[in-house]
Order: sequence, then C-alpha cells, then structure tokens
Amino acid sequence: MERHFPVAPWPRRLKIVSALATLLLAWAGIAAYRAIPVPTGFTHGFGFAVALVFPAILFFSALFIVSGYAVDGTDLFIARPFWSTRIPLSGLRRVFADPAACRGSVRVFGNGGLYSFTGLYRNAALGRYRLFATDLSRAVVLVLPKRTIVVTPESPEAFVRGIRLVFPSADVTAPEFSVHSASSSDRGTTHREPQAE
Repeated sequence: MERHFPVAPWPRRLKIVSALATLLLAWAGIAAYRAIPVPTGFTHGFGFAVALVFPAILFFSALFIVSGYAVDGTDLFIARPFWSTRIPLSGLRRVFADPAACRGSVRVFGNGGLYSFTGLYRNAALGRYRLFATDLSRAVVLVLPKRTIVVTPESPEAFVRGIRLVFPSADVTAPEFSVHSASSSDRGTTHREPQAE
C-alpha cells in the first residue's frame, strides 16, 4: 500500500532566499537582454543566450521543487511538480528524526535554497548524503548500506513510523554523535554521500 507524507512547509529563510533570488535572477536576465548591442548576428545570438541563463536557473530550480514523499513497497518516491524521484530503500539500516542533522553541512553539488534544498551535501556527522528538503529543522535521516538520504516531511515522527511499518528491523535511534564531531564508527554506519548547507 502506498503511503503519502506531505513535505514540511517552507520556513521563512527559504521563502526569503527564494523570493530575493527570483527577483535578482529575473532582473539580471532582463538587464542582460537589454545590454545586447546589436539586433542581429552572432553578437546578438550570444547575448541572447547569456540572457537566457538567468531565467533558465529559475525554471530548472522550479522543476525540482520537493512537493511531498511517498513510500510504495520498499521504494521512497520524492514528488516533484511533474515526476517523482525513486530511491530504493532495500537494506535500510536506520531511520531517525534529527533537527540538527544538516547542521554544519557543505553543499557538494545541488540547490542550496532556491525553492528547496536538494543535491549532494557533506558534514561531519553524516558524511556525504543526498538531500531532498524544505525545512531542515524537520530532517529525517535514512541510512542505507551504500548511501544516506535526508528528507524533511511535515511530521518527522509520522514518517519514521511509516517507514518502520515497511522495515520493522530498522533502528530508529539516532547515533550518539554530535554534528561537529562524529565518531569513526558512526561515520561508517552512515555511509559517505553528498551534503548540504
């Protein structure tokens, strides 16, 4: 049976960053287009291509907004506006809620706050992990054999309970590490993968 979990509402920080970035990128695109010196030819085409970069950033960021989560069988689906990203959860070792899970993270590759926090991140506690988030204070960590996933459902507790229905043997206790000083054994448990800021 498929179980659906709403994504956490956007916190103030995400709303402000997204609004300011949208205005800035839209203004930059318009300014770049107006700065094109000639109406035709290579220079015009090149300038037009440069001007399109800014709205393209907005467009692709919007395409990857996290709009919810679903668990179907042993797969987790991250809902996007027009499709879902599937993540197999076979072998899930641990699932736990930790509002400080993403603290001290550095973005390796991805989106750091334009409509969502997504991509690969790293911090001392989790190593590398893959992030699909809106409100980082509602983080839930899923530790798989070869990678770590972090999501931010509206109700972290309900999400953990839903995962436990599918994976009753998964540990739901948070590892005993601090975000700033993880022990080597804990880092081994939560495999290295991308992280966030």
